[in-house]
Amino acid sequence: MSFEAYLRNISARTGKTPKELRDLAIEAGVFKPTMRATDLVTWLKQEFHLGHGHSMAVWAVFKDNGWVHAPSRKQARPIEER
Repeated sequence: MSFEAYLRNISARTGKTPKELRDLAIEAGVFKPTMRATDLVTWLKQEFHLGHGHSMAVWAVFKDNGWVHAPSRKQARPIEER
């Protein structure tokens, strides 16, 4: 299944687009540009009964659109420095 199909499935289950979910998260006081994935996942599970995978797909849209400032991954040090 493509990512777009996955998002269509989420919209069908919730009746909301990712942008609408963001707007609702703002209204609920859950959304912050510095929020963590766990905050969004917990809220989506409680409010919309989405599973972890679907919730993480919404998180990916939030990140891709620049709505959240997710921390970058730490780069592994080269083997010589370990």
